[in-house]
Amino acid sequence: MQKVFAALLVLLVALASAQTTTQTTEATTSLTPTGNGAIFFHPDGTSAGHWDAARILNYGPDGMLNWDKLDAVTPYRGHMKDEIAGTSNAGAVTHATGTLAHAASFGLDEEGNEIVSANGTTNTVMEDAIAAGLGTALLQSGSIIEPGTAAFVSEAERRGDFEEIALEVIESGVDIMLGAGEEWLLPEGVQGQFGEGARTDGRNLIEEAIAAGYTVVYTKDELMALPETATKVLGVFNVEDTFYDLNEGEARAEGLPYYIESAPTIAEMMEFALPRVSSNENGFFIVAEEEGTDNMCNNGNAGGCLEALKRADDTFGVITEFIDSNPNTFMVTTSDSNAGGMQVVAAEDLIDDPTAESVLPGTAANGAPVDGMEGTETQVFVSAPDANGEVHPFGISWTTYGDVGSGVIARAHGLNAAEMLPASGIKNTDIYKALYLTLFGEDLRQAAMAQ
Repeated sequence: MQKVFAALLVLLVALASAQTTTQTTEATTSLTPTGNGAIFFHPDGTSAGHWDAARILNYGPDGMLNWDKLDAVTPYRGHMKDEIAGTSNAGAVTHATGTLAHAASFGLDEEGNEIVSANGTTNTVMEDAIAAGLGTALLQSGSIIEPGTAAFVSEAERRGDFEEIALEVIESGVDIMLGAGEEWLLPEGVQGQFGEGARTDGRNLIEEAIAAGYTVVYTKDELMALPETATKVLGVFNVEDTFYDLNEGEARAEGLPYYIESAPTIAEMMEFALPRVSSNENGFFIVAEEEGTDNMCNNGNAGGCLEALKRADDTFGVITEFIDSNPNTFMVTTSDSNAGGMQVVAAEDLIDDPTAESVLPGTAANGAPVDGMEGTETQVFVSAPDANGEVHPFGISWTTYGDVGSGVIARAHGLNAAEMLPASGIKNTDIYKALYLTLFGEDLRQAAMAQ
């Protein structure tokens, strides 16, 4: 009897140990890649209103964006665990893990523990992709520490823990990392290509990346000159972002463009990364973010926001062209919130008998700020021609300088796009599940209906 009891005890301990291991061990060898490719593109802060404005300006009210041509479209529900609207950091955490995060989260729960993803591990979907040997890329028009990409490979107590976040990004093992944020890669006081470093720990992460086998480039020209054999690349394109985080008036006063000319666009980053990571026989995963669509709109900078939207739409063109030749690729895109509450306002509603040269008032009748091409009280925007060849003057009105939770749309293209995005809508947690199913063949959608 004692022997039986002892055997049972050993068995129970072993089972408990196995259970603990299952709960705490990051998924590695158990993952079976499908060989498919997946892309998550995050044009931050965009809503239906933003895409309407971009369409009207660039292609006319009867035209179509590349965004309009994507296979599937559905409403997106993006509240946080404790807030009705999304936050950039917690929204990114939710996309990366499939678990609804609290608004202040950067990968940790309220008790400071790593968030458990929908697959039962503490890995994000990108960390699983790295562990499984897929080709991987993080592409960012903003700083390397922006959560839209960084939250896929980093966990920190606060969004403002920039040193820690940058370190975890660089040490993540992602094959291609393109963005800005040189300040968080260099020690305090050390002069870089664009400005001084800000790290207080004395570490030079650029030197560490080179030692780890990465080729480091600082301009679009340097990036595009790299041979096809360059598959571990770190691009550092400015000290903060590749754009100037200012409103129109401030940028004009300082003589600054919306984006720095030496940096690649997010579309050019995608063009560079796609052929390299997709050559991996295990499949590939890319997370990309156009951050200017958020920051420009939160500054009430209509001209900058519209340029950012065009850059994002050009990226959809690059992706869809790739998918046409590589049909085993799935792309999903959404934002996590609506930056600025951007709306198109007909010039006729603001001034009498407007022309293409008319100057808009600073505010609408209800007091909402109105932007023309160079800010408030400047010349109207003019649409591209409509189907009748007519152009239409308009302004951009803002409801807020923050983020709101309205009008966010999710779209998908390529492999199983319609299945992944049902017409009934998706939750923010569903982004992870669609990516996970594509990359690893496991359907977690029904297993976590309560998320």
